[in-house]
Amino acid sequence: MHMAMENDSSVTEFVFMGLTEQPELRLPLFFVFLLNYTATVMGNLSLMVLICLNSHLHNPMYFFLFNLSLVDFCYSFVCTPKMLMGFVSEKSIISYTGCMTQLFFFCFFVNSECYVLTAMAYDRYVAICKPLVYAILMSPRMCSLLMIGSYLMGFASAMAHTGCMIRLKFCDSNIINHYMCEIFPLLQLSCSSTYANELVSSLIACIVVIVSGLVILMSYASILLNVVQMSSATGWSKAMGTCGSHIITVSLFYGSGLLTYVKPASAESVDQGKFFSVFYTLMVPMLNPLIYSLRNKDVKLAAKRTMNRITI
Repeated sequence: MHMAMENDSSVTEFVFMGLTEQPELRLPLFFVFLLNYTATVMGNLSLMVLICLNSHLHNPMYFFLFNLSLVDFCYSFVCTPKMLMGFVSEKSIISYTGCMTQLFFFCFFVNSECYVLTAMAYDRYVAICKPLVYAILMSPRMCSLLMIGSYLMGFASAMAHTGCMIRLKFCDSNIINHYMCEIFPLLQLSCSSTYANELVSSLIACIVVIVSGLVILMSYASILLNVVQMSSATGWSKAMGTCGSHIITVSLFYGSGLLTYVKPASAESVDQGKFFSVFYTLMVPMLNPLIYSLRNKDVKLAAKRTMNRITI
């Protein structure tokens, strides 16, 4: 059935418009994003290696951080290589199958990251508000279940988005006003009704916002109440120290995501969305390892120990 629908489309490949149509900006942008890509891959890989090699980082907080780095590491391979090729080639072309594959993995990793960040917020809530039962509530089994749930939710939403997109017909225009196969730019190209797709997109966005957004907000509201009741300054600074990095990550990721998706899918909003999406597809995965390592004594200690082992 899917094959029949795919055959109805006269479009067999798509052309990316990219970030800019000005030729003089292409080479500088290529080097900027190549640097960004290298930093993302090296930063997340280094953080994962540090967590694996250092036993004092084998606890729930760093188990979730490992998964966040894993998602960002894999995520960086979805759209950046194709985007970089677009800067140095005449035309950035992707096949229909390649486009649908890219869309699937993009949706999978974005949604998975939302739920991984939610699990991290819950972990911080338990650590600060229920320290006496932390070991029971955040047992290895519970942590594993939270991560499996995060990836399953990401997989389900990616399947829903991609399944709906495969149903659509693409007749004449094949130029995507983006640097990757994103939902709204693709919907603009379709010559069939996109009502079901828009409905599914809204439904998934609501689930993500309600489930992950509410859990994160409730976790931090409880933490704030708990911290306000603390009499000691050390307790306050310790609570803020463990939550600060996560608050920065959540603000950057959700902030740029909301700026991209809350507006209606008009030509102007797709143009704006393309630039806002640079933040959560390229900047946030690069910044996460820096945010967590620069603000974290345990990670700094692990880095020193690992460097000493290598030099010895």
